[in-house]
Amino acid sequence: MITLLTHFFIKEPEEVHKPEVRRAYGVLCSLLGIGLNVCLFAGKFFAGWLSGSIAVRADAFNNLSDAGSSFITMIGFHFSGKKPDKDHPFGHGRIEYVSGLLVAALIVWMGLELGRSSLGKILKPQPVDAGVLSMVILLVSILVKLYMCLYNRRIGGRIASAAMKATAMDSLSDAVATTVVLFSMLLTRFAGVAVDGWCGALVALFIIKAGYDAAKDTLTPLLGQAPDPDFIRQIKEIVTAHEEIMGIHDLIVHDYGPGRVMISLHGEVDGNGNIYMLHDAIDRIERELKEKLFCDAVIHMDPIAVDDTAVMAMKERLEEELARMDFGLSLHDFRMVQGPTHTNLIFDVAMPSDCPECEEEIQAKVEEMVREAGENFYPVIRIDKTYV
Repeated sequence: MITLLTHFFIKEPEEVHKPEVRRAYGVLCSLLGIGLNVCLFAGKFFAGWLSGSIAVRADAFNNLSDAGSSFITMIGFHFSGKKPDKDHPFGHGRIEYVSGLLVAALIVWMGLELGRSSLGKILKPQPVDAGVLSMVILLVSILVKLYMCLYNRRIGGRIASAAMKATAMDSLSDAVATTVVLFSMLLTRFAGVAVDGWCGALVALFIIKAGYDAAKDTLTPLLGQAPDPDFIRQIKEIVTAHEEIMGIHDLIVHDYGPGRVMISLHGEVDGNGNIYMLHDAIDRIERELKEKLFCDAVIHMDPIAVDDTAVMAMKERLEEELARMDFGLSLHDFRMVQGPTHTNLIFDVAMPSDCPECEEEIQAKVEEMVREAGENFYPVIRIDKTYV
């Protein structure tokens, strides 16, 4: 169904990098989710009324809250697609994360309400009429929810949407929850075992867990998560494919929401090269990153003394020593400044965030390593943090 609707209502459906196409996918999937969830609510509420099951009725209102969640997601897609303005020069992309967080909060709230109702049913059990029609409605609901999970997960992966992935997780938890309710009705019908309240409580736990997972997935990018390793790999491949670039460091990814990513990095170039030609190469690389990865890039040129054999030999020696430390350290901006009494070795050491040593310990070890390389060497070191 979603594939057919996509071809009817979305122009250029394959151009998912375009903000208008991405927004159209989000709105279409949200509208479909609202319609399906309202239908499921009506069917389950009818089944709950027929059977007198608190678990079925609670599951029905869970679907009604899902319709509300889809509406919030749709509003989030609409506002996240707004163009940058004076007050928000980087756009409104993070609104999508906020809408996903609201969806997660609704999921948790519904789970808590369902748990409260189920506890009442456990304390005061009531008879349940497990009719065939009610069970058929629940079975159809499970199939519909599995379908919703599949299309939300597929489209969410295609357009890199945390909100849609949260909706997919919610749909899967709903399918599991309804399966538990159906199982309780089967036990009641064929074994005479009254577990309606207990199954409702189990459903509540499923829903709360799904809400927690969805909140974690949407809150992480708001707090500033590490960039996708594949995205970093593509950046490095594009930049280093140009012969003018001899290495890169200080790569930082600034994420302002899907489709609104800025990157900054330092590119090492031949210090003896033509400054105008190197600047032109940097401009070309920035445009290529924009065209291929749809990100705005700022590249700083770092000149290195490639024809100074003494400098390059010392740099390689120190890099080998850093590798032996096994902390994931690297160096850049390496220079040797000779004086009448000693030689300054000036460089930055990039230190990963998960390094087991503190900055002071790393600084002391690297300084000692420089002094061991020669009695007239004096270390001038700055510790950097890596962000990728």
